[in-house]
Amino acid sequence: MAMEVLVAGEALIDFVQHPCNDGSGFLPLPGGSPYNVAIGLARLGVATGFLGRLSKDLFGRMLRSYLETNDVDLTYLKEGDEPSTLAFVMPGANREPTYAFFGNGTADQAIRPTDLPAMFPATLRAVHVGSYSMACEPIGLALTKLMEREKGRRFLSLDPNIRPSMVGDRATYLGKLQHWVELADLVKCSRADAAFVLPDGDPRDLIERWLGCGPELVVLTAGGDEIVGATRGTSVTVDVPRVKVADTVGAGDAFMSGLLAWLRDSGRLSGRRLAELGKDELATALTFSARVAAITCTRRGANPPSRAEVDQWTPIRS
Repeated sequence: MAMEVLVAGEALIDFVQHPCNDGSGFLPLPGGSPYNVAIGLARLGVATGFLGRLSKDLFGRMLRSYLETNDVDLTYLKEGDEPSTLAFVMPGANREPTYAFFGNGTADQAIRPTDLPAMFPATLRAVHVGSYSMACEPIGLALTKLMEREKGRRFLSLDPNIRPSMVGDRATYLGKLQHWVELADLVKCSRADAAFVLPDGDPRDLIERWLGCGPELVVLTAGGDEIVGATRGTSVTVDVPRVKVADTVGAGDAFMSGLLAWLRDSGRLSGRRLAELGKDELATALTFSARVAAITCTRRGANPPSRAEVDQWTPIRS
């Protein structure tokens, strides 16, 4: 299939805490928010490519193999001799995972503006970018240039997925984030993202702020709580399905892949068509995306479902 969606950003290994005998250990699993979104989209039947850079080390080979196994297009994948980024993941407050990153001088952060392809095929309809790597250099500059170049040419979506320990100076980062939001057609943010941007405000205030500066749709997720999505013309709130949670690693990424897949299937991957979303349609989109995320929460690590699994899945009844 010809590539329809391109996902750009970091790829890393998540060492997820896992029971081991009488204690716990860490299980190495493929991860990284954009990487997870690419996997999720491919499993949902969307022809997806990944733009990034992987190490030639054993973890890089693991990441590449997982992309290949899931039929992600590797046309825009590069390799380097630098090591892979590693992240250790443990449960935190409100079931939000906490992360410790080891990523100085790593391969996935070394994408430069000169590494961007001169052009994309006409079949490419959307570009999704994220997440914390946008605050790192040189990849951050490369992803910013990518958004600036493709603005108005293709649908742009953004998940900032903010990791405070990785973004450096807060004021500098917020200035960059504002620019990225202005370029995007769709922005998804989490409750944790909103708390970083508006530490003393209502997270929903961020939706109105961002809708006023560019995006046609802003979605706010809040872990196991309700999801809010809004365009300039409508706003909806949907409940999150009840599940037996294994962990929440990759849940937001699975939600993002579900939302992009639904928009693609519905012919809404354009700013104009996105702005025309009605209340019922938006609720359907968020409900589908929440199902994708909920299934992911029943599994260890970022392991999003296939289309068939989503269609056949039944949530826990209240």
